[in-house]
Amino acid sequence: MFISVLFIFLIVIGLLYTYSQVQFKKSEEAFPPDGKFITVGNYKLHYISEGTGQPVVFLHGGMLSSRDFTDLVQLASKQGYHAIAFDRPGYGYSNRPNKVEITPISQASLIHKALKEIGVDQPIILVGHSWSGTMTLSYALQFPNEVAGIVTLAGAMYKEGYPAEHGDALSKMVTTPILGNIILNTLLKTPLAKGMATSMVRETFAPEPVPEGYMEAVYALGFRPGHFKANREDVLAFPETSKILSERYKEIKVPIVIVVGEKDPFSTIEQAERLKKDIPHAIYKRIPNIGHMIPHLHPKVVIESINNISNINHLDQK
Repeated sequence: MFISVLFIFLIVIGLLYTYSQVQFKKSEEAFPPDGKFITVGNYKLHYISEGTGQPVVFLHGGMLSSRDFTDLVQLASKQGYHAIAFDRPGYGYSNRPNKVEITPISQASLIHKALKEIGVDQPIILVGHSWSGTMTLSYALQFPNEVAGIVTLAGAMYKEGYPAEHGDALSKMVTTPILGNIILNTLLKTPLAKGMATSMVRETFAPEPVPEGYMEAVYALGFRPGHFKANREDVLAFPETSKILSERYKEIKVPIVIVVGEKDPFSTIEQAERLKKDIPHAIYKRIPNIGHMIPHLHPKVVIESINNISNINHLDQK
């Protein structure tokens, strides 16, 4: 009996695996890379780049990619900026080597190296959405003389109040050897996973509408083994790393604009207000009637905040 059940189980797993691999390939065919690649050590990073002038680097949050900044990159380039958006390691079309610890600190260092390879040699304005709020602050702490300013958008910066402050069962499950690989390679293209993606996207955009076609892109690219696992690893790495970094936020002297939506369903208002206390010179923007997905639905707010940084720097130079 046991052997029969095991045999059926293995057949089901095999069928799900085969089906999933076909779906992963179709997803990538539907949403191919639309930028360039740069190799930094063992990493091959995908990025988009447009325009000339003051470099502005956009860093996405969890489950997202550089694709989320496509419109903003175009808009910023038209405003006279050199706009660059990376797929962070493991996301989109950037790889993420196995058995390498990845934190906001190490990712900031990696982006710094990538920018040098690209040829960016002047101080940059960093724009970090959600999870990357901490990453932008880490970059400023590591390379203070190479940052012209920071814009955090619905940023996560502190362990306290982070949704996975005390751990996350799903993240632990999919990052567990063997079990995690089985889940990642057999279940991400099932109706259950699609329902999870739909619920997650709606919650993230709430109370605002999800843009047309966005759901399809997130499910296609975000629900692939490497991308999904990278996100769950980042979720687990965030609490302790942010706890260490937050003790040093007061050292940051560059101009910073903190943007948060009043209707954000996550705890970003508390995070933003705490950062304002740690960095008193920061400009704090609490925008009414908007939620978490500021880059997608409110690009003008983002450009205005970038311009705030530029204006401060121009005044300081006089």
